Amino acid sequence: MNNSPSLSKSHKILFLNTLAFTVCFACWTLNGVLVTFLVDNGIFHWSVVQVGWLLGIPILTGSIMRLPIGILTDKLGGKVVFSTLLLLCSVPLFLLPLADSFFMFALLSFFFGLVGTSFAVGIGYTSVWYPKEWQGRALGIFGMGNAGAAITTFMAPSLLNYFSIEDPQNGWKMLPIIYGFALLVIGILFIIFAKNKIVEKEPKTIPEMLSTLKSARVWRFGMYYFLVFGCFVAYSQWLLPNFMNVYQTSLVMGGMFATMFSLPSGVIRAFGGYLSDKFGARKVMYWVLSSSVILSALLMIPKMEITTAGPGIMAKKAGIVTAITAENIKVGDTDFPIAGKAEKSTDNAIFPTKTSWQKIIVTQNQSVAKKELLAKGVTTIHFDANMCVYLILVVLIGISWGIGKAAVYKHIPDYFPTEVGVVGGMVGLLGGLGGFFCPIIFSYLLTFTGVWSSSWIFVLLLSGLCLVWMHITITKMMNARQPILSKQIETKN
Repeated sequence: MNNSPSLSKSHKILFLNTLAFTVCFACWTLNGVLVTFLVDNGIFHWSVVQVGWLLGIPILTGSIMRLPIGILTDKLGGKVVFSTLLLLCSVPLFLLPLADSFFMFALLSFFFGLVGTSFAVGIGYTSVWYPKEWQGRALGIFGMGNAGAAITTFMAPSLLNYFSIEDPQNGWKMLPIIYGFALLVIGILFIIFAKNKIVEKEPKTIPEMLSTLKSARVWRFGMYYFLVFGCFVAYSQWLLPNFMNVYQTSLVMGGMFATMFSLPSGVIRAFGGYLSDKFGARKVMYWVLSSSVILSALLMIPKMEITTAGPGIMAKKAGIVTAITAENIKVGDTDFPIAGKAEKSTDNAIFPTKTSWQKIIVTQNQSVAKKELLAKGVTTIHFDANMCVYLILVVLIGISWGIGKAAVYKHIPDYFPTEVGVVGGMVGLLGGLGGFFCPIIFSYLLTFTGVWSSSWIFVLLLSGLCLVWMHITITKMMNARQPILSKQIETKN
């Protein structure tokens, strides 16, 4: 009971932190909806690659600045840094309606992308308010602010449509202004209600703080986070144009489907922390990476129609074609039935469907030799990539990544108990870089292959690489710690 007054104060800070992080994350992923809307409605004529850059630029800023902002939070306190960040990032959002070119849009996106550093601020600010036994729960609750991406994908499309009813060309400009006001209001609330707190530590130089980053383990954790967080951020934006182009959904429906990916992935992060506490982060990561491999392999199969050679009809003996109809070829006295082209089956089949028919290539009174082709076979394999199945798989991989985000950060205090801030900041930076690079990589893959599901091939390769690297590392660690046991296992096998 002695802790209840301090915990009450801590819970208030946690509420403010989570609220601010949720709004910041919503702003951080704004371009996913806004840029798609602007291109889809012909307001700006940007290429696929330019769209990829606009989706990635805010993520880049929020990533590369995480480490210095995290260090600044340790020195100045979360209230000072968070409130300043919220107020400053509202400015480029207020200016975004004035952007009239790709360069201006990219520049302002770069500056409002600083809201992505809110994760580093909130992690440091939340942790100083809670005792060790509360750290996991508190940070897990704070991490649920990732669901802010769902706010954007769910609400922004409807708002854009509503604002564009009376002014189709300029109605979109209201959206960034609303987002700017949201940051402004939360910043003022922070100044009024938050309390600054700094934990006194033995001062360290910057080189001393960064020396931990020489460890390969830091970069391995960073690669995991590049997948589970970076790809999550990327797909929070990439799924909207994906659904609109592949399944011809409306902007609003595509936004709802993207929300179904980002909302559970963000909210389940707290559950991922619980699983990591109960079963161990390593075991959880095995499940996360394995499921990511399996699900991305299923998702990479594109919506497609393949036409290839099928079973044809050949003359059994030499002769003259005496009659040709749509259903029959007659050579001498011998009839050869012809399979006609059937009506295309209804879409929404879960499994691939096959259609085969024959196309007549001979003419009336033509002389044919034995085994000469009378009608060539044509086979069409149609795979609809059923939208409901696709959506379920997307939601499942999002949930898997949400659990993985918590599991990665559970590793850090176990291996780096005195360098949580620096290591956590570096891992977060690498994860954020995933959110920057992935949309750009996806756009280049789409341009090169012409296939939307090519992005899932990249995810499959990355997931497989993470899984193999983790397994090799753990195997080496176990062999090093238990050499006698490993020799016995090798001998028995």
